[in-house]
Amino acid sequence: MSERKLITAALPYANGPVHIGHLAGVYIPADVYARFQRRMGRDVAFICGSDEHGIPITIRAKKEGVTPQDIVDKYHHVIKKSFEDLGISFDEYSRTTSPKHYEVSQNFFKTLYNKGKFTEEVSEQYYDEQAGEFLADRYIVGTCPNCGNENAYGDQCEKCGSTLSPSELIDPRSMLSGNVPVLKETKNWYLPLNEYEGFLNDWIIKGHEHDWKSNVYGQVKSWLADGLKPRAMTRDLNWGVPVPLPDADGKVLYVWFDAPIGYISFTQEWAEKNGKNWKDYWQSEDSDLIHFIGKDNIVFHCIIFPSMLKAHGDYILPENVPAFEFLNLENDKISTSRNWAVWAHEYVQDFPEQQDALRYALLSSAPETKDNNFTWKDFQTKNNSELVGILGNFINRVAVLTHKYYGGQVADGKINEEALQEIHKAATEIRESLEKFEFRNALTSLMNLARYGNQYLQIKEPWKTIKTDEQATADSLYTAAQISVALAQMCEPFMPFSSEKLLATFGVPKMNWQNIETAEVYIGANHQIGEAQLLFSKIEDAAIEAQIEKLEKTKKENSLALNTSDEETGFLPQPQKEEISFDDFTKIDLRTATILEAEKVKKADKLLKFTVDTGVDVRTVVSGVAESFTPEECIGKQVMILMNLAPRKIRGIESQGMLLLTTKPDGKLSFVTPDDKVCNGVEIG
Repeated sequence: MSERKLITAALPYANGPVHIGHLAGVYIPADVYARFQRRMGRDVAFICGSDEHGIPITIRAKKEGVTPQDIVDKYHHVIKKSFEDLGISFDEYSRTTSPKHYEVSQNFFKTLYNKGKFTEEVSEQYYDEQAGEFLADRYIVGTCPNCGNENAYGDQCEKCGSTLSPSELIDPRSMLSGNVPVLKETKNWYLPLNEYEGFLNDWIIKGHEHDWKSNVYGQVKSWLADGLKPRAMTRDLNWGVPVPLPDADGKVLYVWFDAPIGYISFTQEWAEKNGKNWKDYWQSEDSDLIHFIGKDNIVFHCIIFPSMLKAHGDYILPENVPAFEFLNLENDKISTSRNWAVWAHEYVQDFPEQQDALRYALLSSAPETKDNNFTWKDFQTKNNSELVGILGNFINRVAVLTHKYYGGQVADGKINEEALQEIHKAATEIRESLEKFEFRNALTSLMNLARYGNQYLQIKEPWKTIKTDEQATADSLYTAAQISVALAQMCEPFMPFSSEKLLATFGVPKMNWQNIETAEVYIGANHQIGEAQLLFSKIEDAAIEAQIEKLEKTKKENSLALNTSDEETGFLPQPQKEEISFDDFTKIDLRTATILEAEKVKKADKLLKFTVDTGVDVRTVVSGVAESFTPEECIGKQVMILMNLAPRKIRGIESQGMLLLTTKPDGKLSFVTPDDKVCNGVEIG
């Protein structure tokens, strides 16, 4: 383990604000880790910035009738301020439209090009003749060949979850003009990822089996087992970093080529401002590179970017990539397009003095190894019962009693040895947990010390012994003061605003973490402390109800929007299809069936694989319902199946039929089921 830490957090897309899912899954854990490493006395560079290229930016710009630059300028500042307001302590927060980033990413590309690391391939891509542009996959829509959704994108059907290519779409059309695109030859530069399989197997599969999180290791292992293919590192677009080659007019760097290089360019910007040598962080073996990301970015940070770094040859590789799962909101998937989110900048407006309450709540529910859930009621309980009722209550009692009995001077007593051991134990447990990226466990250890402090006061009862045994009172309040200051020191990575208040109240500076684990004294006898101040304030029911009502309003708006469109699900009511004859209808073989087994499809978040008893046979069906059901919920359910639909391969699995589904007002899917249980194989119609 190196004493130099280069910590990066995934670059947020500058096409909208950040929400609590981003905060819980990337930015708050990364900040806790960076703050902790600083307290360990290590040389830390905590780097991030806005990702300002890519299709989501241009789509938003076209939707709002402005330029991509207008979009990124607006949201870069919104995002940056949100991070600052919530105490995210980046050493550098930059943007990928900066001149330095253009220079660094173009130089990186030229180095790989000059080393012969790319292959040049000519392929046919869709081209909009009216717009005069090649179409990125997201700018092509058409009918999904798997589920019939007529608004599937060229890379994915958002309704059934199938991964697609533009050539698979039925009746493709351009989102720019609405016209039918034509195929046109174009040349791009590819990184042959297949040539890096051996390196990736040695580095990750053999080298990090025991120290990387299982969700990260498992996903990488699955990708490598399926085999890697060359991936284009350039795109035919008019927004992005221009490809620095003479024969590459109208081409830009693939956004997932230039975005991770932002970590390098932003580090260089920071180093220049602070008199540092950026190479010490990126090109020295005496430096640990840690990427904090969400699970949807694992492939880019564990396969593509490391392959780029290996191809270049001058850079270190990540020591760890602690990817988090997703956070849901009120038991529903967070969705930017449906506005189903708690936006960071709105939270700060609504709760201007309670930044740490959100940090605490999100950390205590951090989706470390599986998806987790945020509810406003749970947030209120964590604040009122834990922060106010346990931590805040203990600190306040100590300060009030110290002022009442000793004029605000720390009592001249002896520390209780058991209490001292509890302080050392908490500090050690927090360090060990954070070094393993176990943030919930670290937070639990912190709060356990606060619980111990309350119990200690209840047992010692200094308000009683002050009348009978003054030395016992002095000893207990001296000990309580040590616990209080230790808590003030230890809570800084998690709740920096509260720590700052506490350290100021007790009039003590920050301590090195190693000293917290071993110190005998945290605040001296007779040391003057400030008056007790409100550390956490109770959140009333009215404030929580207002937030719930806001979400209910959003839910109603989304329900109404189902009658028009929903860009996330791809749902769009269409005119009646062409009439069919009765004879056509009689060809449909629709029957009752029972789901025997259900499991998730690897690398496809929206797909479930079912084993279905049709009464005639037992067959496999793949369906895009994973966002609406868990596999366990489906087992034993009686459903209706279209039996004689021609089999089709989905993610390499042959699907032998289609289950009947309907969409509920909240956007979730529901199986069409018989009113009463019947035998499998009963014909319907």
